[in-house]
Amino acid sequence: MAWVYLVVAGIFEWGWPVGLKYGMTAAGPRWVWIGFAVLCMVASGALLLLAQRTIPMGTAYAVWTGIGAVGTFVLGIWLFSEPATLARFFFVGLILVGILGLKFAASP
Repeated sequence: MAWVYLVVAGIFEWGWPVGLKYGMTAAGPRWVWIGFAVLCMVASGALLLLAQRTIPMGTAYAVWTGIGAVGTFVLGIWLFSEPATLARFFFVGLILVGILGLKFAASP
């Protein structure tokens, strides 16, 4: 169950950069989006806390940030038209390999 908590925590990591990006505009703050970002931060941290009861801290943190980074990368391309270059995909692929490696190398 700890790995489920960790994956969901990583998914919540996607919400706070998106919320912050939408939350600040030239016209000023959009509080609903900033509130969404804060909610995602709290949920992500709480689930990471639960995951770390079983998964080693270093592994949990690396996987958590990796899931967050990969998801945010994809959302940046999809929602904000960020560059989708081959080099960027290659290096995000390396992050994915690291996440999978940590998962399979974790002690049962």
